[in-house]
Amino acid sequence: MVIDCAIIGGGPAGLNAALILGRARRNIILFDNNNPRNAVTLESHGFITRDGIKPKEFREIAHKEISRYPSIIYAKREVISVIKKKSLFELVTSENEQYLPRTIIISTGLKDVLPGIDNISDYYGRSLFHCPYCDGWELRDKPLVVIIGEEQVQGFHFVQTIYNWSKDLIVCTNGNSFQNSAQKDLLQNKGIKIIENRIKNFVGKNGQMEKIIFENGESVFRKGGFVMPQLIQASDFGKQLGCEYNPLGGIAVDSFGRTNIQGIYAAGDASVIAPAQIIVAAAEGVRAAAGVNMDLTQKEFLE
Repeated sequence: MVIDCAIIGGGPAGLNAALILGRARRNIILFDNNNPRNAVTLESHGFITRDGIKPKEFREIAHKEISRYPSIIYAKREVISVIKKKSLFELVTSENEQYLPRTIIISTGLKDVLPGIDNISDYYGRSLFHCPYCDGWELRDKPLVVIIGEEQVQGFHFVQTIYNWSKDLIVCTNGNSFQNSAQKDLLQNKGIKIIENRIKNFVGKNGQMEKIIFENGESVFRKGGFVMPQLIQASDFGKQLGCEYNPLGGIAVDSFGRTNIQGIYAAGDASVIAPAQIIVAAAEGVRAAAGVNMDLTQKEFLE
């Protein structure tokens, strides 16, 4: 089945790309394995007219809107392979279905790899977050922990940013020594305590943090905080297809989502690592969709 574009990934970037291409009367298919990165999030913030929306509700509204356009096929399938074949791509799903898209948008996003702390996943997305622009307001003026681990260069700037929402901060390096003495002095002069002991676990109820227990038996009272997870690509389609990556680990694209491989585009967290907000990802979906439509239109004019 030959189609104009296959969008791999049904998050905000993929959904908005589908909307734009559907309105451009393109025959497309949107693949979604229904395993979104923000599944642990209770509310999404920072998207005007949708501030505080539940991720599930956001997806339901988006699917209702794209269903108005008959040229959009929604497939709740996992894509297992993509191969470039001359002017087309061969795409195979977990159901062994085959499609032949002229172009592909990779919008599979990222995965968060959390520090190896017992029960951290029970609190992540409820009182422990990774994006202060998304959740800082809800934690304003509370006693918070900032877990930076080994990423101390970025971690220092992470702490500075969070200081905007709460001055009552404790920085935990989770067993790592804080290397930069000048930065350490600056944080301590701001009244920010640095704890280098390894975290054992968290104590609280229903995902709401109350206390942090360290492996040496000590503990501190905290009402929430932020962590810097390791970010990895949710799929390796970009690597398989020969796409170049930027220094932050995202797929390198131009201003219209084009990668270095003709016919391959990327959008959302897969290409823009930060800030990880749905409004940014959705906007990237628009740009990639515009790139697809422009390139297909130009090619059709020359045929």
